[in-house]
Amino acid sequence: MPWPVLPAVATVLLLCLPDQRGDVGGGPHVTPADLASVGLVGYCALRLLRDRARPLTRTAAVVLGAPALAVAVATVAADDPASALTGFARCTQIFVLVPVAVVLLLRSRRDFRWVAGAVVVLAVVQGAVGVRQYVTGTGASYAGRDVRAVGTFGPLDVMAMATTVGYGAVIALSVGLALPPTRTGARWPRRAALCCAAALLVPLALSFSRGAWIATACAGTVVLFLHGARRAVRVMAALAAAAVLAVCGLGAGSGLMAERLDSITRVSAAPDRSVTDRYSLWAAATGIWRDHPVTGVGPKGFAAHRDGHASIGLSAASDTAGAGHAFQREPLLSPHNMYLLVLSEQGLIGAIALLGCWSALLLCGLTRLSALRRSGRAPLPGHAAVPPHAAMPPPTAAPPTAVPQAAAPECAGARRGATGCGAAAVGLLVWQAVDFLYADIGGPTTVLTSVVLGLAAWWALSPAALRDAPPTPGERASTAPASGPPRAELRPPYGRPAFHTAGPARPCGPPSGPPSPRQASTPRGCPNAHAEEVRR
Repeated sequence: MPWPVLPAVATVLLLCLPDQRGDVGGGPHVTPADLASVGLVGYCALRLLRDRARPLTRTAAVVLGAPALAVAVATVAADDPASALTGFARCTQIFVLVPVAVVLLLRSRRDFRWVAGAVVVLAVVQGAVGVRQYVTGTGASYAGRDVRAVGTFGPLDVMAMATTVGYGAVIALSVGLALPPTRTGARWPRRAALCCAAALLVPLALSFSRGAWIATACAGTVVLFLHGARRAVRVMAALAAAAVLAVCGLGAGSGLMAERLDSITRVSAAPDRSVTDRYSLWAAATGIWRDHPVTGVGPKGFAAHRDGHASIGLSAASDTAGAGHAFQREPLLSPHNMYLLVLSEQGLIGAIALLGCWSALLLCGLTRLSALRRSGRAPLPGHAAVPPHAAMPPPTAAPPTAVPQAAAPECAGARRGATGCGAAAVGLLVWQAVDFLYADIGGPTTVLTSVVLGLAAWWALSPAALRDAPPTPGERASTAPASGPPRAELRPPYGRPAFHTAGPARPCGPPSGPPSPRQASTPRGCPNAHAEEVRR
């Protein structure tokens, strides 16, 4: 594993550790993954100080820096700026610092695959724990039964496992569709990736999270169509058949699943208690924004202003139990909608900055993926079809036909790998954008969300996204600036032209024409004689 991506991989894998939070009080809850994210940002800062290189392009700096500026303005204009500093630090960490660190540390698509693979491993681990909780009846409480799959995150974060599994399913689907289906040596990775994506749908269904279901369906559809419309139709038909078989095979749990699915269509006719509370929270967030339209009430200010704008039917807290925890009531401190949360706490400035940032990432990611598809058989950067020394052969040499034929499969494989990374990045961004309609930041997977945003930003904005492997030491040395002036700037005295020896040597022997009077006094037969003449 390359050293630069180790902090990002460690940040993701540390989420496999069980959550030790026993209650909802006690102030901010810091997890090992949060500490690892701080180390990730610190390590990136040290590398920047050591290399003394320009960290970001101008476009990346504007796109990724806009949310930081907006949340800073909202913090200064808050009713209580001192208490808003905690929210400022959290928002800056999630939407700016960690994504920027991921963008700067990933040097090629190989590094992207390491981080994306860590997300898939985390999804498999949490999904396996969630399935076991459903089978053994040790999950979180749902409809009076401890059958809700929550992984190692506990009942206080029922959306965490669904988020993790959704990320893993999108990445596995993108990788599986990008691998070639015909080559014998590449069949098993393709089948393994597609089987992993299908298997992750089981714990996703057992999480009973409607928002994660909708987000995964939207992101999966986008990924499928990015790989071709015909393939999308075939895969969607197969997934629909598999979903029917999975629901029918759940036995007693199929009634709970059908009821949960049916509740999605009854959000306006006959909503349940959770939907009613969510509508009340959305109305409260909208009322807060109307009173503070420009800069909002400041980060972490929604909870303090909620009761003044919520209806009387809003519950003060939600009931949680199961998965090794006693019965508790968890306060409703956010509107469960990221866009309304930003609008109420940061106003129009924060909403425009955040939506503009994510829209730019999506547009740039789709543009880069579309340009990659339109390039046809043109070689990717770093995968030249013909080496430079073979591009202009000498007149007496035979045409280098064997070189392009040998390099064509490598270029095709590099393009498929780039398509897989691009589709995964776009799919993750779509998943998060849809899920934020029903959820917001909070809980242990918030750090994972920041890493995912960093992967999407890396594909959309980083020039390294077109590299399949990190640059070698020789390539870095060739592109590094020289310590002294180049040889071409050294000129001989008296304005005479410099004598270059880098080109082909002059043929020895008598010249083709008659000698000039100056050449008649100079011995011939070697290029050194001509050099001696120039020096004189």
